Amino acid sequence: MPETSPTRTIRVYVNAQPVDVPPGSTALAAVRVSSAALADAVVAGVQAIADSRGLPIADDSPIHGGAIYRLIRARPSGDAPADGE
Repeated sequence: MPETSPTRTIRVYVNAQPVDVPPGSTALAAVRVSSAALADAVVAGVQAIADSRGLPIADDSPIHGGAIYRLIRARPSGDAPADGE
C-alpha cells in the first residue's frame, strides 16, 4: 500500500471562527477561507485585518498556529493628521 501523507493544516481564527489553512498561508488567505466577501473588502481597502490586540497587520503577514485575526473598518489614508497639527 503506498504511503499517503495526511493533509496538514494550521488552525487560526478569523472573527472568532476557526479556520484551517495550509502552512505558508497569509492572513488574507485565512480571511478568504472564512469569507470571500470579507477578503474582497480587504483588497478593496474597505476593511483591514487586525491581530488579537486590534492592531492592523499587513495582508501578506504569514499565519501561525492559533493566530487570531479580526476585520476592522479600514481608516482612509486622508484621516492621518498632518505634521505639526
